[in-house]
Amino acid sequence: MVRTSLGVNPWSVLYEGLERHTPLSFGMISALLGVFVLLLWIPLKQKPTLGTFANIIVVGFSSDLGLALIPQHLGLPARVVLAIGCVVLNGLSIAVYVGARFGPGPRDGLMTGTSATTGRSIRLIRTLIELAVLAVGWVLGGTVGAGTVMYALLVGPVAQFFLPWFAYRRTSESTVDAAGRP
Repeated sequence: MVRTSLGVNPWSVLYEGLERHTPLSFGMISALLGVFVLLLWIPLKQKPTLGTFANIIVVGFSSDLGLALIPQHLGLPARVVLAIGCVVLNGLSIAVYVGARFGPGPRDGLMTGTSATTGRSIRLIRTLIELAVLAVGWVLGGTVGAGTVMYALLVGPVAQFFLPWFAYRRTSESTVDAAGRP
């Protein structure tokens, strides 16, 4: 999303907005909000796992890798394709690790916990979270672009679309088929 120059994800807009009003760096704000979001898991009865912390590391590493590999000066058509690809791949990656039950990342746990608590769809909950974060970040002075709005509106539906493909389903030993076989 950074290389598209069409806007970053809503959480980055929030970090940028907070950076304008605090002495904290973008990275420090990201880390502190990550901890805050984990605290929001408590009333949702979500528990961090190894996958939660692995997510934090992998996202940071893959962000740096993407910035190193993707050129800075792309034409508009390439940037639009890249922005769409970012939303699709991020939605897909959310579905893969949430569906595998390896442990959601901080923001994804907020999404899954709120969805489970309210009975509302992942699509709706993720979209509402992204729009709320986007609105607060924008009010605080974060930069918003067309890609930011696209991300906020589409990452939840994309994640929900892919989730059934990757959802881990435990089979019970007591389950039998019509012929009585386990």
